[in-house]
This record gives sequence, structure tokens and C-alpha cells, in this order.
Amino acid sequence: MAKPRNIFAVCSMLMSLLFAYSASVQLNDPDWYFWFPVYAMACAVNLMNCGISSGTRGIGQMKKTALGFGLFLFVKVVLEDLTTNAAGFLSLDLTRRVVREKIGSGLVVASMALHLQASSQERKLRGEKHDSANWLHLGMGATVVFGYGLPVWFFTVQKGEMKL
Repeated sequence: MAKPRNIFAVCSMLMSLLFAYSASVQLNDPDWYFWFPVYAMACAVNLMNCGISSGTRGIGQMKKTALGFGLFLFVKVVLEDLTTNAAGFLSLDLTRRVVREKIGSGLVVASMALHLQASSQERKLRGEKHDSANWLHLGMGATVVFGYGLPVWFFTVQKGEMKL
């Protein structure tokens, strides 16, 4: 069975790919200056935590910045959705821009919160063998499954089409 750290590293790699793609498609958006930086920071944090980049200086601040910016954008999109009644808070209709932005910012928040918790656990458990942080690995795995699974389900099973 794979070690929990390896599972977390694989999940971090998958999330970094998802955030890199998300950042790249923001470049033609009118509000790219909100979304590109948050996705780029989330991509960098995930890359640094899966062992591709060896530089970890300042990563703690980057995690906190991406988390704060992701929360800001999540609240912004939820308020926009509530005021315009575009899709509904629990909607998973990926044809709607506000739903895609809400899910994207939610994935950034979830990923950064899990990375912050994982680094906190590593400091506490350094040198000790404990399985108390398994929920972190399950949380990161669930984030990956949701981040990749929802679009696949929506566009293949539901056969949704993109709208502005």
C-alpha cells in the first residue's frame, strides 16, 4: 500500500496540473487579474509540496496568501450569484460562469487549507511515526476526485455545453 506522504504528493501533483490549466484559461477573461494569480499561487504551492521544486522559502506565506485570496474570490462570486440569482449556491451547473468560479475558488481554498494543516502536522510530528493525519490525505484525495470528476461527469454524462 502507498505511504500517506506519497498519496499526498501525487494529489498535490494532480492539483498543480489542474490549477496550471485553470490559470492558463484565465488569460482571455476580462477579470484575469483576479483569477490568474490565485490559480498560479495554488499551482506553485502544490508543485512545491509534491517534491518537484526544492525551494520552500516563503511557501508558508504563499499558502496563506492563496488561501486568503481564494476566500475573497469565493465570497465575491457567492455574493454575485446571490444578487443576480444566476445559478444558486448549491448549483453544480458548469455551464454558468459563477458556478465555475465558485468551484475553482473553493478548490483553491480547500487545497491551501489542507496544505497549511499538513505543514502544521509535519512540524508537530517530525521524527515520530503517527497515522493521525490520514484525514489530510483523504481530504486531498477528495479534492482531486471532485476537481477532476465533476467536469468529466458534467461534460460527458450530462453532456453540458459551455455558456458565458
